[in-house]
Amino acid sequence: MGREVSESCLENLLIEIVSSFCTGFYVDKPELAARRIEAIGFQVGHQLSERCAIDQPRFTDHLEAIKFICKDFWSELFKKQIDNLKTNHRGTFVLQDNRFRWLAHLSVDPSLDASSSIQDPSAMAKNKAAQATGMHLYFPCGIIRGALSNLGIPCAVSADISNLPACSFLVRIKA
Repeated sequence: MGREVSESCLENLLIEIVSSFCTGFYVDKPELAARRIEAIGFQVGHQLSERCAIDQPRFTDHLEAIKFICKDFWSELFKKQIDNLKTNHRGTFVLQDNRFRWLAHLSVDPSLDASSSIQDPSAMAKNKAAQATGMHLYFPCGIIRGALSNLGIPCAVSADISNLPACSFLVRIKA
């Protein structure tokens, strides 16, 4: 049995990382905060995939590596596999987690429109809450990108949360 980390501690750490990068120096620079959070996730994913794939033979194609992420790597992180994997067989993959643990406790409506009236203070508060929820996704996107990078697959990863706590991760393999 390997070493484990308390899930609640990890969730609280993620909340504090996002909070600290979204306030202070980065308060007016959300794109910089997002890059920093994603970079931390990248490093974590890179190191975790090293541990998870140590006994695995070298992957011969992208699909094998993505399946490894969906099954073994995700199980190591969340004690469950990805719920659904889709691909267009041209380097784009969608990983669907129907109950993404790190978003399960958040209760913000991500479907709020960013173009809401600036004059409406409640709309501005809701938009900030939706933006804060989105900031929580840069870390897991970084984890996936870091893990795939360590497996020799350069990619871009983004996330979609149209129905909390479900989350879809879009992985685009770079040619």
